[in-house]
Amino acid sequence: MKLIAEKISKNFEDKKILRDISFELSSGSAASIVGPNGSGKTTLVRIICGLIRPTSGEVTYIENDQHIDIQNFYHSLGLVGPYLQLYEELTARENLIFFAKLKRIKDIKNKIDLLMNRLNLAGREDDQVKTYSSGMRQRLKYVFALLGDPKILILDEPTSNLDSDGIERVYDIMREQKKNNILLIATNDVMDLKYGDFEIEVNS
Repeated sequence: MKLIAEKISKNFEDKKILRDISFELSSGSAASIVGPNGSGKTTLVRIICGLIRPTSGEVTYIENDQHIDIQNFYHSLGLVGPYLQLYEELTARENLIFFAKLKRIKDIKNKIDLLMNRLNLAGREDDQVKTYSSGMRQRLKYVFALLGDPKILILDEPTSNLDSDGIERVYDIMREQKKNNILLIATNDVMDLKYGDFEIEVNS
C-alpha cells in the first residue's frame, strides 16, 4: 500500500491554509503531521481521507501497483479524530454494527468483543454512548477505526482525553500498525511524535 500526497494546497476564501504539501508513505512506515494550532493539520487529514477536496494538488492511493478510487480506499482506512461523532442514543455495539455495515465489514461480533477488551471497554458494549466519559468515547473511536484491519490508520490528536492506561494502549496500537501498514499522526505532543519516522510540517 502507498499513500502519495503531491503539492497539496488548500484555501478557505482568501486565506491559504496549506501550501504545496508533498509526502509519500508505504506499508511499514509512519509520519507525524506537525504545526502550530490552526496551521492546518486537521485540514490536511480531512483531505487525505477524502472528506474535503484540496484547492490544488492530489492524493493518490496505490495497492499492488494499482490506483485505488476513493470509494474503495475507505475500506482500507481507519480514522480517529475529535470531529468524529458517535450516536449517543445508541449503544456502543449498535454504533459499531452500524458503521461496520457502512464499510461492508463482515463477521464483526468477535472483532467487537476482542477490540472492546483491548481498549478496556469490555462489559460496556451494550451501554448507551451517552453514559460514556470523554475518555471512553475516545477509546470507542479506536474500536471503530480498527474493526476493518486498516491498511492506513490516521490519528488526529490520538491521545486526547485519555488517561495513562488509555495512552499506553494507543501507543501499542501505533507500534503494531507501523510494522506492516501505514500510520499517520497529527499531533504536537512530543510523546506521540516518536512514533513517526519523519515529520510533515504545516505552517499557515
